[in-house]
Amino acid sequence: MATSAPQRRWQAFCPNCGGPVEFASPASASTVCSYCRSTLLREGETLRRVGQSAELFQDYSPLQLGAAGRFAGAGFVVVGRLQMAYADGGWNEWHVLFDANADTPPRSGWLSEDNGQFVMSFEAPLSDRAPNPDSLSAGGLQMLGGAAWQVASRFSATLAAAEGELPHAPRMDSSYWVVDLRNTQGEVATLDYSDPAAPTWSVGRSVRLSDLAMTGLRQDSTASVKSRAVPCPNCGASLEPQLETTQSIVCHQCKSVVDVSKGVGAELSAYHQITGGDPQIPLGTSGDLALSGGTPKPWQVVGYMERVDIPESPEDEQTFWREYLLFNKIEGFAFLVDTEEGWSVVRPITGAPAKSGKDTVTWKDKTFKRRWTYTAKVTYVLGEFYWRVRRDERARVGDYEWRNGGRLELLSSEQTGQEITWSQGRAVDAAEVQRAFALPEQQLGSLRRDVASGSDTTSLLVKVTVGLLLLALLFAFLRACSRDDCQDYKNTYGASSAEYQQCKRNSGSGAIYSGSGGGSYGGYSSGGGGHK
Repeated sequence: MATSAPQRRWQAFCPNCGGPVEFASPASASTVCSYCRSTLLREGETLRRVGQSAELFQDYSPLQLGAAGRFAGAGFVVVGRLQMAYADGGWNEWHVLFDANADTPPRSGWLSEDNGQFVMSFEAPLSDRAPNPDSLSAGGLQMLGGAAWQVASRFSATLAAAEGELPHAPRMDSSYWVVDLRNTQGEVATLDYSDPAAPTWSVGRSVRLSDLAMTGLRQDSTASVKSRAVPCPNCGASLEPQLETTQSIVCHQCKSVVDVSKGVGAELSAYHQITGGDPQIPLGTSGDLALSGGTPKPWQVVGYMERVDIPESPEDEQTFWREYLLFNKIEGFAFLVDTEEGWSVVRPITGAPAKSGKDTVTWKDKTFKRRWTYTAKVTYVLGEFYWRVRRDERARVGDYEWRNGGRLELLSSEQTGQEITWSQGRAVDAAEVQRAFALPEQQLGSLRRDVASGSDTTSLLVKVTVGLLLLALLFAFLRACSRDDCQDYKNTYGASSAEYQQCKRNSGSGAIYSGSGGGSYGGYSSGGGGHK
């Protein structure tokens, strides 16, 4: 079991204010004085002030200094934190120190936030020369440490604030590149260029706080929830985020999207939005749903989003769909997606699939075939989100499918700027959605209001059959009209008369035999649209 003192502590006094400073590990190089915020560098038995850390902003992370847990059989304690910031928001990296024993020296790691989840990673020597960050772009492949990695994101970050004990002296003076990479084994790696001459390389995996048996987490009492209330900058209504990880919240009164990523007390930014539709599953509704077909688990609807694709050609149809953000305090976040082709449930994955062909990728020994590639835009949101929601947020999306009989699994990539995220899930029937969230039975019809999956063989056959029947009826109708319209001319003037031939030409009956087509069957377009 982790203790509050993994090994013998080293104590000293801050050279700036004289306050007591304590190191839990002899391997730690730096700390931040909790009294005057001085950044202190340890040099043997002395401390030297090398800078000043900004005040921490009060975020909603459940972690805090002193929290303890277990990972891979070893206990650890949270001893430090970096608050990182970039153009689209920020995140925390928590420095954790593992228990030492007679056989092993103290080991430190990083417990970091990742797409609404957490990753435990460890710094490691990099045998290869770190690539120039300018040569890396989201979605690109890179060989590092003897393995192939996909670049997941590249952005310029700054260290906004720091606290506690750290393995390196924090760089507070300027911004630097941070590159995240993922591989087919479900691992995530980071290249930190805060020291351009010697970039830091770390590798880790996704973890759940429940699996870490954490103790000493920030308590989510009624009082603490109310203390996080902030006023809407547009109408003044009181907004009370209910999730620890909320970065954006929609005002229940004026429907403005408010950025709360900088925490309580910070200046809030917001934007108005045009009112959209009402979600069929109301915010706050809870239901039991199985993400991968296993045991159903409780999920609560905390966010709602309407999106639309941007056609690349005027001939393409425009498609609209809805996404519900689901939350489970143990599992994290997932998405329930309502499209013209039916329902699906997906969640972000830590790794990245391998490209196995021109239009295929492989993930977990399954080959997924690409079906659509398009640009999606957010048009309306409600509720809370673990990322900063931007006005008209756009993403380049690639949808992939894997089929085995009646079983359909989905894989999707979304790229926004220099960041790409992969998600995996499965198709679900509208009846399963209705049962899971205990919706009224009379609502089942509206849940199925859209057409069934266009890739469903039976549905497609029905559409094609109906289309062909309509064409046959149209053909017979035109022939009948042609015969009725011209029969009098034929009877009066004869089949070879100019009058009869002119009537035939005006009737357009010749076009029936010309073989010209429009690419559709009974109004069901065979190209464009319906892809999400």
